[in-house]
Amino acid sequence: MNDGAGADDVLVSAAKRGDSAAFDELVRRHTTKMYRVAFRILGDSAEAEDAVQEAWVSAWRSLDGFRGESAPSTWLYRVVTNAALAQLRRRRPTVPLDTTDEAVGGLISDPRAVNPEGQAVRAEETALVHRAIATLEPSQRVPLVLRELEGMSYEEISEVLGVNEAALRSRLHRARTTLLVRLKEMHDG
Repeated sequence: MNDGAGADDVLVSAAKRGDSAAFDELVRRHTTKMYRVAFRILGDSAEAEDAVQEAWVSAWRSLDGFRGESAPSTWLYRVVTNAALAQLRRRRPTVPLDTTDEAVGGLISDPRAVNPEGQAVRAEETALVHRAIATLEPSQRVPLVLRELEGMSYEEISEVLGVNEAALRSRLHRARTTLLVRLKEMHDG
């Protein structure tokens, strides 16, 4: 989400001055990425859409409080992550994870899997990984999604989650270990 960070700074400044077109441009530039993060945390497309909507409302309301100490994209990751975590707290204990390509807007794809058999195998593997990720506690799931699926740096994730890098690395280690155990259980079971 850090593409065009300078342009995002200009858009945030304009939006703070009341330029709704600038805020609309921020929405256009970042909604897809925010949805992807929310979906990967929540595992449900409708809830992810709700979380993104809540995130944008929250971002609009707190725009004046954004001091520019982080990149606008990092701030938006924080806002959508908080909205997704709030959704998790409101939901029933279990919600099935929809892992079809259509559910994530075609974001799950592997250009190496060009033949139908390869695509089917890749889809099964992807579905298994997403189901396993969905079983992780949010304190492990969120940093894992941001690091491994979104490619964020440790520094960015620490900022988004409000934890130091040592704590983040510990969470990621526990998440990866737990994920490997869950994948083995799912594969063997």
